[in-house]
Amino acid sequence: MVTSPLFFYNMKTYYVDRNSKMYGPYEPQQLAEMVKTGKLLKQDRAIEEQPAVSTFMDKKISVGDVLNLHNIKVAVDNEGSLLEQAKQVGSRIWFSKDIYKWSEIKKDSRLMLLGIIGLAPLVAMHILPDIDIVTFYAIALYFSCIWGVFFYHMFKTKQVDLKLTAWLFFAVQVLMFFVWNMGLNRLNLFYAFVDNGGLISNSLGYILGVGVTEELVKAIPLIVIATRAKKPLIPQTMVFYGVMCGIGFGVYEGVEYQMEVNRQLDYNSSFFMNIARLTSLPFFHSMCSGLAGYFISFAVLKPRYRQFLYFLAIAMPAVLHGLYDTFADSILSLFFGFSVVLLLNYYVNNDKAVQQALNE
Repeated sequence: MVTSPLFFYNMKTYYVDRNSKMYGPYEPQQLAEMVKTGKLLKQDRAIEEQPAVSTFMDKKISVGDVLNLHNIKVAVDNEGSLLEQAKQVGSRIWFSKDIYKWSEIKKDSRLMLLGIIGLAPLVAMHILPDIDIVTFYAIALYFSCIWGVFFYHMFKTKQVDLKLTAWLFFAVQVLMFFVWNMGLNRLNLFYAFVDNGGLISNSLGYILGVGVTEELVKAIPLIVIATRAKKPLIPQTMVFYGVMCGIGFGVYEGVEYQMEVNRQLDYNSSFFMNIARLTSLPFFHSMCSGLAGYFISFAVLKPRYRQFLYFLAIAMPAVLHGLYDTFADSILSLFFGFSVVLLLNYYVNNDKAVQQALNE
């Protein structure tokens, strides 16, 4: 006599795995009754007690899979009417005087941060004057704050000082305003090579002109704080300060772009470049400055090699920055953009190995 598959499975019992605790064994009909009364969920994991043969039942399945296998249909019972359910659940799940107290709310830094980031544009919409440069700067500042929060949670160390972070952010903008408005950046003669001929000429202009000048301006505040710190700053701390300098640089450059180049574009191009200039490009600047911060840190930690390390702090981001600008109209620029991210990630993850190598 051959036993039918359905009969074979009807003889099975199952354990239920919930929160790494095992319950059971239960027959399929018992599982159905517990699902009906809400004691079990169809999503709970089920394990066959003694699988006779190796079947798909050896794999992870749910209580719902078991019920379907045995052709058992079940619906969860409602706990009375809507009002009765509300009474049973109680008010704590949706409102509690203990939770919704201002003294408790202001202690929740995550909630306050979420509210500030989410509602800041709506507040600015009502209080800011209708002046182009003010509007552009407010938008740039908003996106930079979002990046700042992200980088803080990614790179923060016990050495990070928030007041110093804010000083770096605005110091770079002041320095840029002074250098660019005084035309001091044009003292770098390689600027003349930008968009002045072929690929080699452009590369020289963007690397030795734009790249070196911009990365040097971003690195100056980093060198100041690294050399004047009362205790040595570890590489990851300087990487964080570096990315904040980059964001500050991106804010200034983004506003300048909106006031000049962006005005000449059509609506679609202008809208897209607004987003790019205020989001991805500040991110790229911050990654380049993060590289500078990394090498500046080692230049202070290992002063015998400081000349070469300071050289790397400017040269490496300047080359990648310049090549990115050279191929900005090509998809090849993404390669150089990702290379900066890849290098920074590698350096942060291997700074201890580098310190050991320099010690040896």
